Amino acid sequence: MGRDKVTIAVDLLDLQFAKTGQKTILEEYYKQFLIHQDPTIEFVFFSPRLPRFSRNTRIGIIGNHLVFQLWKQILLPLKTFFKRADILFCNDYFAPLLTPGFKNVQVFHDAFFFEYPQHYNQLWLKLFKTIALPAAKKSAFIITTSQYAKNKINAFVDIPLSKIVPIYPGPKSLSNKTEERETFNAVKKSTEEEEDFTTHFKKIRAPYLLHVGVWEKRKNIPFLLRAFSQFLNTSNLNYQLVLAGAGNQRMFSDDTEAIESTIGELGLSKHVICTGYLSDEDLAKVYAGASLYVFPSYNEGFGIPVLEAFSYQLPVLVANNSCLPEVGGDAVLGFDPNDVHALATLMQQVLTDAALQEFLKEKGKKRLAYFSWEKASKELIEVFKKAAHGNA
Repeated sequence: MGRDKVTIAVDLLDLQFAKTGQKTILEEYYKQFLIHQDPTIEFVFFSPRLPRFSRNTRIGIIGNHLVFQLWKQILLPLKTFFKRADILFCNDYFAPLLTPGFKNVQVFHDAFFFEYPQHYNQLWLKLFKTIALPAAKKSAFIITTSQYAKNKINAFVDIPLSKIVPIYPGPKSLSNKTEERETFNAVKKSTEEEEDFTTHFKKIRAPYLLHVGVWEKRKNIPFLLRAFSQFLNTSNLNYQLVLAGAGNQRMFSDDTEAIESTIGELGLSKHVICTGYLSDEDLAKVYAGASLYVFPSYNEGFGIPVLEAFSYQLPVLVANNSCLPEVGGDAVLGFDPNDVHALATLMQQVLTDAALQEFLKEKGKKRLAYFSWEKASKELIEVFKKAAHGNA
């Protein structure tokens, strides 16, 4: 600790294993760490390439857990020790129990493991309770993504509020937002046949509503489909709904079956486009072409797509729960995530009122100014310094 610089070791494992917001957060922090200007901070990065086994067999599931824990509890702390790092930063719920010569700073993105234990494999939950929680209680600081998530974590875990630090993420870096939207509008106006704006999605035609996210049960996507169906039946407006994302292939939380059966039940197969996971380039195009973003989730730790929608100048509707009002502020319109009629009505109201759309877009632009990865990374570096200098 007496050295001129504080050395921060960063576990990049999530860049290999994660797919959704957890991966986005690490990607964006990594980009900022590479260009940071603080002369008192030095970063070292650990990017393991661990074997992955099939999730479809019990042996494969156990194998993945064993490899993961081998990295987290043995190899990672050894590498951190030999690099003489002061702090180890882990972007997930598992950090080393043994920390020879260094301190942990880690991220708890939410409190879902406590709120929805039925959605998780029992082996994972056992490891979480016996390894992850004791390590978290020893960590210098726990980073989370919203005040809502901070309070939820504190309610379930005996960790002082002073050690739980909310740092707001920014939107995912996809492209030049204004340029993407102008490109989409130019293509849309230049063809009488309304050709698709990207060759990857032949069936997508503007106008459409958009949802981006993993198909988990808490995302409440079947509810969105029912509200969209009612919207089509009562408004006589010809819109599609684009669902960008896919199931998480986890037995207890994947909602793919319910989503697909709801599409069939409501006769929406020609109106709903399911893209699967998208590259950043394709996701940028899908945002750029949308007319409205809808976020019906029952529970979120933050909700990065809200900011992404703001950055593409989309009006945004969010469920009036968890952190979503905190993130959206006065730039979003809220709805009850159990009231199909209310959401269908709100969709029609926004999509038929050009002045309201422009009002929400302008509010979204102003709200977005509160969130950036540069700001988030500076706040996180200050936490690293506090931890390294014994101010935890």
